[in-house]
Amino acid sequence: MMDKQTAIGVIDKYKKQLEQVSDALWDHPELGYEEHFAKDLYCHLLRKEGFRVEDNLAGIPTAFSGTYGSGRPIIGVLAEYDALPNLSQKAGYIYQEPEQVGGNGHGCGHNLLGAGSLGAVLAIKEFIKQNSKGTVVFLGCPAEENGSGKSFMTRAGVFADLDIALTWHPGDAYSVNNGSTNANYKVIYKFEGKSAHAAISPELGRSALDAVELMNVGVQFLREHISTSCRIHYAITDAGGTAPNVVQSHSEVVYLMRAPRLELLNDLKSRVDDISMGAALMTGTTVSQVFVKACANIVVNAELSQLLQKNMEEIGSANYSSEDNELAAELKKTISNPDGYYVKLADKVCDNDKRKSLLEHANDPIHSEIFPLMKEEDSVVSSDVGDVSWVCPVGQVYTATMAAGTPIHSWQEVSVGKSRMAHKGMIQAAKILAGAAIDVILNPDIAKRAQEELSIRTKGTPFVSPIPDNIHPAIPTRKS
Repeated sequence: MMDKQTAIGVIDKYKKQLEQVSDALWDHPELGYEEHFAKDLYCHLLRKEGFRVEDNLAGIPTAFSGTYGSGRPIIGVLAEYDALPNLSQKAGYIYQEPEQVGGNGHGCGHNLLGAGSLGAVLAIKEFIKQNSKGTVVFLGCPAEENGSGKSFMTRAGVFADLDIALTWHPGDAYSVNNGSTNANYKVIYKFEGKSAHAAISPELGRSALDAVELMNVGVQFLREHISTSCRIHYAITDAGGTAPNVVQSHSEVVYLMRAPRLELLNDLKSRVDDISMGAALMTGTTVSQVFVKACANIVVNAELSQLLQKNMEEIGSANYSSEDNELAAELKKTISNPDGYYVKLADKVCDNDKRKSLLEHANDPIHSEIFPLMKEEDSVVSSDVGDVSWVCPVGQVYTATMAAGTPIHSWQEVSVGKSRMAHKGMIQAAKILAGAAIDVILNPDIAKRAQEELSIRTKGTPFVSPIPDNIHPAIPTRKS
């Protein structure tokens, strides 16, 4: 029989390999649904370690799973590995210098995220192998950025058989995510009108750009009459041309709508749709929609949050060296508007002594303090983890992989993605996830309580995907 601590220690044996995996993904930053290098690398390693690999999940070529063991509990560990456009940056530089102008970069740390999840499942696998109970599933989830990969996978039933799912995300502090996120819907509104000479025959023209502008004005007035918890963002992506003396025959605008709950989001989108049709009616144009993405809000699971908190406190934070702190300090100097997440989080800690202790470290180059489990609170950001959380209990933890105050989706985050501090935070995340999963294997009642909590929080309502049935992932044609 293998004990929990011995199983977690397995991760240290894989440390170098996990760092190499993370760095290889950093070197090959692929956009959503294009992560073929990442998928092939993970599938090769999983097969080598004895996992049963299944790819093309939900009809997505870069979505896959690796399963080890049999019977319950069935524990899923989520992995992401997509990059972001226009965030190329040389590793370890303390000034902005792209590796490739206009190239991609791992500005959200997904190279670390996937490798850390792999470390966790390797430890869980070893525990299952020695103790002959339970199943672990590594779930390769593409296109978290602007693709809603998990949303399509959820709709296809990929996560339906899991008892629980665990995940993590690179950050600048050690904390458990105990709050919900916003559901969102991203859609392009395309207006078609009629071109004409704006001076000679303006009466013949029907301006699609006028329709876009009227839609934006209508939505501006709508903002006064929606919940303050909702958000509406937009960008004009096609103004219809550059000649002012030609009535624009086409124009489009992309809208991203957010709401704390799916039902609010559905109502919000319906009202924005009505405004688009009103703008078309006023201008004599037509409007159509192009779906981009959608995801649900996260359903918090206190049972799993407490489980992850316990393991994070048992395992502790990484031991960051003086060299790690020096690099972080230099990068901090380049951040004109540091992310104030740490201080905001510390201010919410109820225990006065703990809050004071945390705030004393607010200006540290790296935040290695462990936050207590915070009260549940909604966030304004969105994640396709939300869809998964509606069909199985989900727990998520953050570890410090970057300089304190680093904004996500920044060149500074890309720069630090291959550093020792990033690797150390990744390894700690792997150990925390593995520890939590092993606790569930040893005590399946944890999963049972988590499932009962999910049923209560969703009121037993079956999950209905925010993605229309006729919409499929926007998978680009692979170049030969």
